[in-house]
Amino acid sequence: MKTILLALLAALVLAGCATTPKIDWAARVGNYTYDQAVLELGPPDKVAKLDNGIIVADWITQSAQTIGPTGSYYVRPGYYCVGMAGYAPTYFPAWYLRLTFGADGKLTAWKKYAQ
Repeated sequence: MKTILLALLAALVLAGCATTPKIDWAARVGNYTYDQAVLELGPPDKVAKLDNGIIVADWITQSAQTIGPTGSYYVRPGYYCVGMAGYAPTYFPAWYLRLTFGADGKLTAWKKYAQ
């Protein structure tokens, strides 16, 4: 019985670690369209349509996060002041995927960046 439970637990842990395959954006240059991107990724978070027909669209792939003390205060007995806990919060920037489409609607460039 323990062996079955351990095997089941191991299967659940390994299934939780599965990741989706990464997209090869370089292979999609020249044949991937803006409409396909919207169908696959959803509407972009930011989009700019230029006068020459070029579309620059940004999708957020990971939101910004701040981890650490958020008002964690300590008071030492016998002291009147209240201070921060002694370490600063850590900030992780948001990550974006920028896809640029030519006037024909096909992907011409891509990049990932943090902001």
